Amino acid sequence: MFWKLSTVLSAFSLTAPAADVVEDGGVKQVAIIGAGASGSAAAYYLSKFAEEDGSLVNITVFERTDRIGGRTLTVNAYDSPSEPIELGASIFVDANYILINATRDFNLALKDPESGSGETLGIWDGEKFVFTQDDRSWGWWNLAKLFWKYGTAPYKAQNLVKSTVAAFLQIYEAPHFPFQSLTQVAQDLGLLKITGITGTQFLAENDISELFAREIMQAATRVNYASNLPYIHGLETMVSMAPEGASQVVGGNWQIFSSMLEHSNATVYQQTSVASITLKNQTDQAAPAKYLISTKATGSSAETVKQHQTAFDNVVIATPWQFADIDAERDVLKTIDSIPYTRLHVTLFCSPFLLSPTYFGLPADSKAPDTVLTTLGSEELPKPGSAGAGKAGFYSVSTLRTIVNPKTLKEEFAYKIFSPAELTPEFLSALLGVKVPDTFISEQKEAVEGETVTVDPISWYYPHAFHSYPMEYPRITFQEPALGNGLYYTSGIESFISTMETSALMGKNVARLIADELVADAEKNALEAPAVENKAEDTVQEVLGVADEVVQQEL
Repeated sequence: MFWKLSTVLSAFSLTAPAADVVEDGGVKQVAIIGAGASGSAAAYYLSKFAEEDGSLVNITVFERTDRIGGRTLTVNAYDSPSEPIELGASIFVDANYILINATRDFNLALKDPESGSGETLGIWDGEKFVFTQDDRSWGWWNLAKLFWKYGTAPYKAQNLVKSTVAAFLQIYEAPHFPFQSLTQVAQDLGLLKITGITGTQFLAENDISELFAREIMQAATRVNYASNLPYIHGLETMVSMAPEGASQVVGGNWQIFSSMLEHSNATVYQQTSVASITLKNQTDQAAPAKYLISTKATGSSAETVKQHQTAFDNVVIATPWQFADIDAERDVLKTIDSIPYTRLHVTLFCSPFLLSPTYFGLPADSKAPDTVLTTLGSEELPKPGSAGAGKAGFYSVSTLRTIVNPKTLKEEFAYKIFSPAELTPEFLSALLGVKVPDTFISEQKEAVEGETVTVDPISWYYPHAFHSYPMEYPRITFQEPALGNGLYYTSGIESFISTMETSALMGKNVARLIADELVADAEKNALEAPAVENKAEDTVQEVLGVADEVVQQEL
């Protein structure tokens, strides 16, 4: 239950006097809570739309962390800015129009996704590799292997992905954009029939074999959404298989959203947590609602909360509500749909050792694939959540690239592992085929002359756990973006499709809705202005008439 009426929060007005509230009737004040993909896009496009429409708007963004980009997190290996690694939200594709256009507009350089120096891929079911692919081989050979084992299923799956993506892409244009209701636009595009069933059901309905679905397509849903096919809806299953033209921004994808905010001219408060949203008391009950926001420095005590000086006409909640820890009474917000999120463990590390072939049941003198995706064995029962990892125990391990260890000046392999739980030294020891210490990284000691130098199995280690994306269970209704009375919510789209692009799309959609609202208000005021002027003129004439009568009587 995230609707909190904490006694501590209730005491804020007693301990921290409200600042004088600033209002400017000619400028619309918009607050955006969260500077991730949707919040940054909302700020950027609202500024852009308002300028095109001739509207006056002032945008304030509150971000509780010290970073821009939300879950688009980039980590520097060995703390070196020259060695960035994407921790989450690693790639986007050609069909992601908002992101692609942003990289062009902001002159951000792109590169191919990191996929391992040898470019070999294997799909492992916890006992054996059910499929392997070597990009160094001729393309026709990889295709022949697919069709030899799976028949026409790969062809059917490719066509199904294309037709589904084509239906979705209509959401970018009129009459579907902008949309007040995500549920309605999904219905209009024919997508509810896909989100309403599981990936397993959708693939079966389209005559895609169980073998191909389990071994190939389930490997994709596991690496992208940590989910097996019976626990992810059909639309997100298709999204998992749509990586054509995949790209990354050189230096980190977060730069897309940082650039959006920079070009929005918004006032941005970082490391600032929103504590509450309340309605401003107004003497004119017919006037549009205005909102007061109280904030505090992230991590500080409740006593430090203070009211922001601006009264806002619109508030955009651009972060998953259940994690926002914001107090809002029922007269401010109706219930926002709370959806379960996956807690994903992402582990980055560098090692001079390749993946051990014997861990995967291969001969000791062979080489394991650079990238290993996982699926379930034919006898395994699919389960939801973290239990769904099955015998494999993890979702994927990727050899990203080689990086020079700054201490040894020798090249090492950079790895990324997606897993449902924290990794253990025992697991990594088996994976690398060498003993990994309980501390993961050996304590550094000065080398003594004549002493044998040992090679550390892991020289850099960075574990991270976060709520990466929702558990994409089948559903036919979605949280709407327009909450009413000038309030908007962007994270409802994540149970529909959870990507950087769709979050940015919802931010753009909300921006257009607010911009249209500003235009409508301006037109309404323009129509009312002559009436007010005429009424004032009539009043003046009445006063003059009365005065004239008085003068005549005196004469």
